[in-house]
Amino acid sequence: MGSINQTIMTDPDLLKTLLQAIESADSSTRMVAAVESLAQARLEAAVPNLIAVLGYNNPGAAVAAVEGLMAIGKPAVQPLLELLDGYNYGARAWALRALAGIGDARALDLLLDAAKNDFALSVRRAAARGLGMINWDELPIDSIGSAQARVIEVLLAVSQDHEWVVRYAAITGLQELAIASTISHPDLTRQILRHFDRLVDSDEDLTVIARIWLAQKEIQTYITEILSQQPELEPKIAIDWQATLAKLYARKRQEQPHPEGDPHKFREVAAAIFKGE
Repeated sequence: MGSINQTIMTDPDLLKTLLQAIESADSSTRMVAAVESLAQARLEAAVPNLIAVLGYNNPGAAVAAVEGLMAIGKPAVQPLLELLDGYNYGARAWALRALAGIGDARALDLLLDAAKNDFALSVRRAAARGLGMINWDELPIDSIGSAQARVIEVLLAVSQDHEWVVRYAAITGLQELAIASTISHPDLTRQILRHFDRLVDSDEDLTVIARIWLAQKEIQTYITEILSQQPELEPKIAIDWQATLAKLYARKRQEQPHPEGDPHKFREVAAAIFKGE
């Protein structure tokens, strides 16, 4: 597909050629390559076709389609909202990943509902992460506070989901929300940090606890950087992420030791998790 010369084709002709390649793909590998070519073309007219790919039973093609939709950006948002598959939860999860990556505030209501109510853990997970990636400056200034309050209410609830991967995603979303609201709405940041402290004591999954530690550390790093640039802000937000790390080590020591198990490796584990999420 890389041999297609896009410089001598009109957009409609290019789209037709790229779609024909998808239709004629006779293997999973060729399908992925064809969708990648379609995604790389960044044609707004291809948005419905990229959305259709999200429903294929081909994760590689879905990843390429999500990347293409994210690259197209805002023009893809309304079609994603209108063409969301209510029956295929896999396609729904991929669509929410695309919306999360774009960060458009028009997806807020959908993300809130999906994070709280969808039966599929992959959908709840994608929505929870997406709620932390909203571009808040797209909203009217006087509505940002109320919108963030709605988000934190849902994420606090989702952070206690029965599936650990959903809780993990909610921690990621809460971290981003805490950072976004540190200066404008510091009370929200304090509320999130207090919630993190409670979760450390109540959550049973060490991976989730490690993610809480990372979230606290990232929030502290952000606040430190902001204060170094604007010391007059003084948000006075206390973060005891070291205490969380100590609790993490204590929980690890209570478990059966693993052959490779130095609990201090949690620093590396947590860092790897953070890079992946």
